[in-house]
Amino acid sequence: MKRPKLAIAGLTACSGCQLTLLNCEQKLPEIARRFELIYFPMGESGCDPQAVFDAAIVEGAVSTPEDLATLFKLRNSSRLLIALGTCAIFGGVAAMNNRISQRAELMFGVYGEAGGSFQSFPPSPFRNFVSVDFTITGCPPEKPELLELLAALLTGTLPPVHCYPVCTECRSRENLCLLLERNELCLGPIIKGGCNARCPATGIVCEGCRGPVREANVAQEMELLSERGFAREEIERRMSRFTPEWNYGQRR
Repeated sequence: MKRPKLAIAGLTACSGCQLTLLNCEQKLPEIARRFELIYFPMGESGCDPQAVFDAAIVEGAVSTPEDLATLFKLRNSSRLLIALGTCAIFGGVAAMNNRISQRAELMFGVYGEAGGSFQSFPPSPFRNFVSVDFTITGCPPEKPELLELLAALLTGTLPPVHCYPVCTECRSRENLCLLLERNELCLGPIIKGGCNARCPATGIVCEGCRGPVREANVAQEMELLSERGFAREEIERRMSRFTPEWNYGQRR
């Protein structure tokens, strides 16, 4: 059987999403045997950026002209473009301060005087520039979801989309509800599940790293949190940490 040709790349990001693949240690020999990793700068040298790919799996937000050029190139040379991780899908942590209009001040705060020599624009998700065929969310994504994608690519398909909130997984694990029973600012009702409620299971509120679940009742969550004494500014700050753009009036 012909091995699918893959590109695995990163834009403005911490590289944690690509590292998720490298952390699949026991599966790596089989992945290397079943796929042609044609372009994977983080994992190997001698990559061919001019190749044509069956799929490009790309992490990171788009925040520089170089990012945009890379994204266009991978989109044009790949049958499938997969956005990997919260930054690629929603903007992520890189975009959490996009509401600050003075980008020059942000650049100076991070890079000092050298920041003036960088070309940069507010970090944005892939969908603002190109069409995306599939997404795997998370900061970083879950290894089983990435392996599920690779298995599906071998059969010429894409895996099913999981559409349930973190709260569903919390209840299945019989966790204490941090929002209703401890009155903590937990975003579980509106955040996409798939993490097996890892944080709430250890007593840590859901911070929203997987982004919004489809058809989230955001307005109801805002009302519920406000009724429990949380200031709107604090709610929006927490919600925008991984997903800068929310429709705060959205209802199902």
